[in-house]
Amino acid sequence: MTDSAQPLPTAQERQHERYNAKDAEPRWQQAWDAAKLFETKNDDPRPKYYVLEMFPYPSGRIHIGHVRNYAMGDVVARYKRAKGHNVLHPMGWDAFGLPAENAAMERKVNPRDWTYANIATMRGQLQSMGLSLDWSREIATCDPGYYKHQQRMFLDFLAKGLVTRRTAKVNWDPVDHTVLANEQVIDGRGWRSGALVEQRELTQWFFKITDFAQDLHDALDGLERWPEKVRLMQRNWIGRSEGLEVRFALTQPFAGTDELTVYTTRPDTLFGAKFLAISVDHPLAKALAESGPKAAELQTFAEECRRIGTAQEAIDTAEKLGFDTGLTVRHPLDPSWALPVFVANFVLMEYGTGAVFGCPAHDQRDLDFSNKYGLGNTPVVCPEGQDPATFVITDTAYDGDGRMIHSRFLDGMTTDEAFKTVADRLEGEMLAGAPVARRKVQFRLRDWGVSRQRYWGCPIPIIHCDACGPVPVPVDDLPVKLPDEVSFDQPGNPLERDHAWRQVPCPRCGQAARRETDTMDTFVDSSWYYARFTAPWLTDAPTDRKTVDHWLAVDQYIGGVEHAILHLLYSRFFMRAMQATGWAGVSEPFAGLFTQGMVVHETYKDPAGAWVPPAEIRFEAQGGERKAFHVKTGLAVEIGPTEKMSKSKKNVVDPDDIIASYGADTARWFMLSDSPPERDVIWTEEGVQGAARFVQRVWRLVHGATAANGPGGTADATLRKAAHKALAAVGEDIERLRFNRCVAHIYTLANALDEGLRGGASAAAAGEAARILVQLIAPMMPHLAEECWRLLGGEGLVAEASWPVVDQALLVEDEITLPVQINGKKRADVTVPRDADAKAVEAATLALEPVQRALEGRAPKKIIVVPGRIVNLVV
Repeated sequence: MTDSAQPLPTAQERQHERYNAKDAEPRWQQAWDAAKLFETKNDDPRPKYYVLEMFPYPSGRIHIGHVRNYAMGDVVARYKRAKGHNVLHPMGWDAFGLPAENAAMERKVNPRDWTYANIATMRGQLQSMGLSLDWSREIATCDPGYYKHQQRMFLDFLAKGLVTRRTAKVNWDPVDHTVLANEQVIDGRGWRSGALVEQRELTQWFFKITDFAQDLHDALDGLERWPEKVRLMQRNWIGRSEGLEVRFALTQPFAGTDELTVYTTRPDTLFGAKFLAISVDHPLAKALAESGPKAAELQTFAEECRRIGTAQEAIDTAEKLGFDTGLTVRHPLDPSWALPVFVANFVLMEYGTGAVFGCPAHDQRDLDFSNKYGLGNTPVVCPEGQDPATFVITDTAYDGDGRMIHSRFLDGMTTDEAFKTVADRLEGEMLAGAPVARRKVQFRLRDWGVSRQRYWGCPIPIIHCDACGPVPVPVDDLPVKLPDEVSFDQPGNPLERDHAWRQVPCPRCGQAARRETDTMDTFVDSSWYYARFTAPWLTDAPTDRKTVDHWLAVDQYIGGVEHAILHLLYSRFFMRAMQATGWAGVSEPFAGLFTQGMVVHETYKDPAGAWVPPAEIRFEAQGGERKAFHVKTGLAVEIGPTEKMSKSKKNVVDPDDIIASYGADTARWFMLSDSPPERDVIWTEEGVQGAARFVQRVWRLVHGATAANGPGGTADATLRKAAHKALAAVGEDIERLRFNRCVAHIYTLANALDEGLRGGASAAAAGEAARILVQLIAPMMPHLAEECWRLLGGEGLVAEASWPVVDQALLVEDEITLPVQINGKKRADVTVPRDADAKAVEAATLALEPVQRALEGRAPKKIIVVPGRIVNLVV
């Protein structure tokens, strides 16, 4: 919303000096700090409210998206504080991670120094926004005082059986000598080195998140204040499915293998099977690659498959390739029917059994594969309404429900009926002394691999001894600190090369041993920080059980939807693991979740095609005639599409520039007002200027209210109604996180106050409306609110004032509007006093011109007035 239609200031308003954000904002920030206004006491008897925004990575500077994210949380925190809650609103830093190591290599600095310098800069930027944060609870995940407790919980999880160590596939960069996350593999190459990535099997540490797969799935139903799209994303990631494990007998056993077990969710389509496919890592595939008739060819094929990497998306989008093993299996429903066995690049050993049966007609991946190798397809499910005699599949598989066809004894059944029939039959048949099939619930979710071959991460507290094996570091020896001095002059993990740090005696037998050089995935750091905030001063324990159970779950969590799966899922796992090990008594970390949209901006290119930052652009004209020019060169600049702000396209806006030019309140107001908070907001200079004008308008109106001395009367009644309606509406919309609607209500109240001052409102009514206006803007523009509160003579700080109480009587409308029907058809609306009796309603209805025209001079046979609802005329 803009204020382009706002009335011009009067001469009296013009005489007041302009509101000076540069002077007011640091002054009120100092006042809040001096009063320790936002420091939360755990023993406060008021009802608790915990609001938290996802904490930032200290990359160097905050961006405008941070302003939006933290402004939203701050509105909630300030509002709940005013409503009488003991509010916990902390801040910290997700400080470990690869960017610090990259900076160390590029800038020849220590990752620790780079990180803490960035924290200092970003802390100052956040403080300049006037956020009501409890800085006394600030944490940084790279601080040994934090990761000491993370190491303690790792050991507790290990003792509880929630940690395991085993070999697993990883993306290996052969140049940088490091494991890469799936996101760091681009077109099969390392994102930094450009080397072809290899799949390697390394011994890794895992958190056994799969132990909680069913609970993590089922508990999503109880997270009613989470966006449904996020719950759906988590359900899909957990991937619970009900299916059948089916055993296929090899027609000719090989290397001791005489059968293949397949997990399928579609046993109803078995009569459409054309092949079996196994992973390159399946034991049978490995045996064939060692001693099969085409071993060398299969080895070459396997190496090519491993270049795809381990990312599911890369596997899904890669061309479907197979290697015909020459082996066949017997169809479980017809032993005379043989199916060929392929090794395929799209089958993962980590999911199911590492083997699938291909039904090309009803699975697009299988169809692409079958068409490539000429295996054909047989439709066995016919959509309702289709003629089975003419239903064929060519290039697009049909994966929906329908009736069974070409399926012998299943023909005519629904897919559900066929599923049950096949399952019952195969569970009752025997192969080598065991049932051919068994029902099984399967999860897509895999255990969480937490090993990273990095320096800048939380050390895993394990010592490897040749005699004793992996030995936990004694709790009294925690934290295992990272070495202070480290060199990045060679590829790979520098901890491997730091022999002084690595070589230690075994805690169990005393012999020479070695520290674990893997550090933890940085997702671990952010999976429990919300719990640490409840008592970050503890030195001997990660949490205080009574305190953490009091504060958790977080009442309102706010952050980007890009974290909808992994961060939130890992946090949910961690809470359950902390519950299992006694560190907490709750299982869900976040009761309410809100995912805000991004901040987007136009892009600009100069004649040479180089991106140009918005700060270097000047504009001429408006609308369709609008043109952009480079400030320095004067050359015309192409205005490109509006996109997510990114450094690469230089369409970023520096919050410091906005705060320096307009003040923090203006930036906050624009971020909250422009669009629904779950949608992207388009950053425009015009929008910011409009927000800045409204700041000055509020200042003028409050000055005007202090000078009001009108006669009151109707102006007072109208103004008081408008003030209390806005008060009720803003409170309701903050509760629902509809910040843009709050802004709209405040604009409406500002207009009403303006009209009231011009219409002769009394000092009492104008003062009440101004105080309500100031308290409504206080969560959004807190510095301006404090300055206005002082001008109005408010007691203390507005930041600690109670939320105004709505006068419910002022919300009741004096008049009501009722629909008027004649012979059952609506013809008009009648507006009458709320307390009008039936006779008065009848009279007002008959006086309506549309009613008189419809009656044509006739008297109605009957008039039925349903109080407060409707008027019916029978003619």
